[in-house]
Amino acid sequence: MSREIRNRINYTVMCIGAFSARYSLGLQEGYLYLEKFGGISFLKDCYDAEHLLSIDDAVDDLTTLCKRNGGHVA
Repeated sequence: MSREIRNRINYTVMCIGAFSARYSLGLQEGYLYLEKFGGISFLKDCYDAEHLLSIDDAVDDLTTLCKRNGGHVA
């Protein structure tokens, strides 16, 4: 596995964890929510820009995106 792929996976896992913690969700519940409302795809597609931001900023972005796609956790 390349270093870039490991970095992308680690970043995605950190974002899922931070998102789940912010909204008092279990990790699986947080992942399923993000998957359902486009957050996981967003992290994959926008990694190059998002990983330069703080994790809190990434969680804010995920929250905004998921709300636009019908999510309701916040």
